[in-house]
Amino acid sequence: MSDESRPHTPRGLNQQGPALWSYGFRPFFLGGAVWAVLTMALWIAALILGLPLGGDYGAPLWHAHEMVFGFAPAVLAGFLLTAIPNWTGSLPVAGRALMGLFGLWAVGRLAMAGAALTGIWPAALLDAAFLPALLAIAAREIIAGRKWNDLKVLAGVTAIMAGNLGFHATVLFGGDPSLWLRAAVAGFVALVLIIGGRIIPSFTRNWLSQRGKSRLPVAYNRFDLGVIGLSAAALACWVVAPDARMTASAALVAGGLNLARLSRWQGLATRGEGLLLVLHLAYGFVPLGFLAIAAAGVGLVQPVSALHVLTVGVIGAMMLAVMGRATRGHTGRALTASGLTILSYACLFAAALARPLADLLGTVWLIEAAGALWILAFGLFVLEHGPMLVLERRRPRGD
Repeated sequence: MSDESRPHTPRGLNQQGPALWSYGFRPFFLGGAVWAVLTMALWIAALILGLPLGGDYGAPLWHAHEMVFGFAPAVLAGFLLTAIPNWTGSLPVAGRALMGLFGLWAVGRLAMAGAALTGIWPAALLDAAFLPALLAIAAREIIAGRKWNDLKVLAGVTAIMAGNLGFHATVLFGGDPSLWLRAAVAGFVALVLIIGGRIIPSFTRNWLSQRGKSRLPVAYNRFDLGVIGLSAAALACWVVAPDARMTASAALVAGGLNLARLSRWQGLATRGEGLLLVLHLAYGFVPLGFLAIAAAGVGLVQPVSALHVLTVGVIGAMMLAVMGRATRGHTGRALTASGLTILSYACLFAAALARPLADLLGTVWLIEAAGALWILAFGLFVLEHGPMLVLERRRPRGD
């Protein structure tokens, strides 16, 4: 059945009800960005003022959890709930169903923030409900649309969900929560490898073709598939044995391959458009992250430095880049970066470099500076794109 013959308005363009609940990217991008600001502000307050956070989880674990399992899954949900209807031709989750899913995420944030009052058991149970629900919705839509090639995206979501469950289990029963944090981070990086490898060359090809350029990104081929497979293996080694020499060797190979992959996408040719160039720069943190894993594996840097290259550089930067582009595209705006958008990108890239540098130098003020830059980056996103997400209804434009 074609979209035109469906009895409903296609692509979530129903003009009734609040705009915020008409499409998944709207509440989840806004909620994720706001939570990115609030969580980091609370973490800085804990560092400077000793503000108690997270109850029995403790402030460091609460901060790590809310970055990896609070902020990042919200942005992932916004992306998937918007992208999957494009992949499958199905109607997007909207209205009450979207409100319910967002409510699950928000309840988890409140539960984790109030763990000192509720205890860690209720906090863990409430927080753990969101990712299985998101996975079930994504799986249902991909399977119903028979988009079997897109099932690999679910592997990344499953790794993140398992990481969250493992994190809570180790806090409740004993164990090493850092292993499960690495598992989730690896899941996010794998999604960047898969989805970034799809959208970055595609967007670049369209933009260059419109300008009559003859040198275009290399089409997806076996090389890309091999890079993803070897990178996934290196990430698996990092999750289970971050200090092993084998992990360092695998990460070094994966870093070189991802750098070669990035070079095939004609990133330098996009320097005239910040909204596109930022995707290439964000992916550039993938080989840098693997290099950091390799350096940590042989004792040249602290393991936490490698972790922050991946979380702030790869995950944070890619999410900010995708949020801005998707918000503009799906509200009918021109796909071009404003000065405010470029400033937000600059702040986040500075944070991505300052945070691991703080670990290397052991300076608390650099941690605080990186946090402030992170707050500014996502605060600028909320300031500029918040009204588009909440108020504006415009027909989406094609890429």
